[in-house]
Amino acid sequence: MKILVTGGAGYIGSVTGRMLLDEGHEVVIFDSLERGHREAVDPRAALIVGDLRNRQDIRAAMLKTKPDAVVHFAAFALVGESMEMPEIYFTNNVTGGIHLADAMLEAGVRKIIFSSTCATYGQPDVVPMTEDLPQRPTNPYGESKLMFEKVLLWYQQLHSFEPVFLRYFNACGALGELGEDHDPETHLIPNILLVPLGKKEHVMMFGDDYDTPDGTCVRDYIHIADLAQAHILALKKGVSGAFNLGNGDGYSVKQVIEAAREVTGHKIPAKMAPRRPGDPARLVAAADKAKTILGWKPQYPDLRTIIEHAWQWHKSHPGGYRS
Repeated sequence: MKILVTGGAGYIGSVTGRMLLDEGHEVVIFDSLERGHREAVDPRAALIVGDLRNRQDIRAAMLKTKPDAVVHFAAFALVGESMEMPEIYFTNNVTGGIHLADAMLEAGVRKIIFSSTCATYGQPDVVPMTEDLPQRPTNPYGESKLMFEKVLLWYQQLHSFEPVFLRYFNACGALGELGEDHDPETHLIPNILLVPLGKKEHVMMFGDDYDTPDGTCVRDYIHIADLAQAHILALKKGVSGAFNLGNGDGYSVKQVIEAAREVTGHKIPAKMAPRRPGDPARLVAAADKAKTILGWKPQYPDLRTIIEHAWQWHKSHPGGYRS
C-alpha cells in the first residue's frame, strides 16, 4: 500500500513510518517540521514539508500522492500548553484535521488511522479503561482530539470514510536510532533519564498522597514499537472504530524511577512536589478489543525493557537529534 503519514517526523510517526517501510509499504511523510525532526525521517520515505493549517498544502500533497490510506499523527500534544494556549490546539488539531479530511475526500481516500488519546476520557469512572467509557476531556488537548474523532464519525456516516481511533496511554522507549526528543520534554521516562545524563540534578514527583499502593500516580506505559505495530494492523480493510492501546499493567512514578535506577546504575535523586491539578490517580488501559480484532500483541510489555531501549537512545543522542 501507499501510506501518507502526517506528522511522520515526530516521535511515534517516525517509528511507524520506519516499520511500514520494513513491511514493504510505500511511505510519504507530510510534516511541517515545526516540532518534528528531519533527521527522524527514514531516507526510504518521500518527505513533503507542509502544514495542515494551510488547506492548500495538504490538498496538493494528497492529490499528488493519492495514497491508499492515511495514518494521522500531526497534532500538538502537550496538556499543560493546551491549558495556556487552547486556540493553537483547536486550530492545529481540529481545523488542520478538517483540512486533511477534506483533502482525502477530494482525492478519493477513505481509510484513516487517527492517533487519538486516552485524554478523551478525562477522569475515568472505571479502571482498567474500556472503549465504551464516557468521553469527558478535562483539557483542550483531549477535547481537540475528541472533536476530530466526531468529525471523522460524520465523514464515515456521510462520505463512507473508514476511520480507526487509536486511544493510547504513555508512549515510551525507542527503536534503534529513533527516539524521543521533545522541547519541552514533559514525559516521565525521558525526564528521569536526564538525571544520569547529567542534565538534571534530580527528578520531580508530583504528589505522594494518591489512592495507590505507594501514593504516587499509576500509569500504563507502552513501547513505541508496539504502538506503531497497532497502527499498521489497523490498516486492514473493514476495520473501523475505537481501540485502546496499553499493556494493561500500571506502574507508579516511584516504580518507574526505581526501574530506571536499576537500568542506568545511577542513584537518580527524586524530590517531592505538590500534586498537579487534574492528575488522575490511576490510568490503565483495557486493550482486549485491539488484541481480539486487530490481532495486536505487545512485544515489549516489560517496563525495564522499555527503559533500557530509551536509555540506549538517550546515551547515544544526549542532545536529542541535534547530536
